[in-house]
Amino acid sequence: MIGLIGLGAMGGGYLARLTEQNQTVLCFDAMPEARERAAVMGAEIAASLQELGSKSDTIILSLPKAAIVEAVMNDLGPHLKSGTVVIDTSTSEPDTTKRLARIATDNGYVFLDCPVSGGPIGARTGTMTMVVGGDKAAFESVKPILDQMTGKLIHIGPSGAGHTVKIANNLLCAANLVLMSEMAQMAERAGISIEELLTGINAGSGRSGVSEVNFPKWITNGAFDSGFTMGLMRKDVGLATDLAERLGIDLPATSAVANIWEQSREMLEDSADFNEIFKYRKRSNA
Repeated sequence: MIGLIGLGAMGGGYLARLTEQNQTVLCFDAMPEARERAAVMGAEIAASLQELGSKSDTIILSLPKAAIVEAVMNDLGPHLKSGTVVIDTSTSEPDTTKRLARIATDNGYVFLDCPVSGGPIGARTGTMTMVVGGDKAAFESVKPILDQMTGKLIHIGPSGAGHTVKIANNLLCAANLVLMSEMAQMAERAGISIEELLTGINAGSGRSGVSEVNFPKWITNGAFDSGFTMGLMRKDVGLATDLAERLGIDLPATSAVANIWEQSREMLEDSADFNEIFKYRKRSNA
């Protein structure tokens, strides 16, 4: 049986996708309303983490941050069967992941870091990208399940590698959003529309996921409904700066990007769509 812990936007998408693939999923969330939504979808609800742990062979985590992942694993770990594989899809911290993986090895189960990109839509449709760190044999054992959840699935390396790569990916997305927003302002001031700018950029070497996806899908049409918030991106940018500090390296461009995202709080609350950083840069240059 598959256990699923965390039934927010991403976890709810996982549940819908796995149920569609005829998987039996046992769910738990600390929030009663999240459990109720899952029950309406036909999911089996565990009364506790302990029940979920004792009944599941594979467990998927979809949680907000590293501290919560660690707290859940402290409660869950003692109840796991030997050989259980825990798949952590949260955007967590590599040091936390490595520590949890060592504890798992000492206690006869496996902890994989498997962060994802693609948002709630990707989770629901099975089109998201997943980068995996941890034991390769364990990854191969759960790959059939992960294949049902993803469009791109890549084993990166040892424990912590998945979360390190995800932090880098999200920082690049944050930086590209800021840079493309500034280039859009420059183009418009020069009499070139954003659509014309994107046509040229996407034909050249400066193209990115932001120019090819974010701008046409959520920004130029004014939708701003990606399902990923300013608060989540600020957290992820913070993970990048924290990791650089722990590694003892100076990343001035990363620091500059982080400052812009932090300063945007004066205009954009954590609940705003993360693509609305475009509005902040536009106002800054008004």
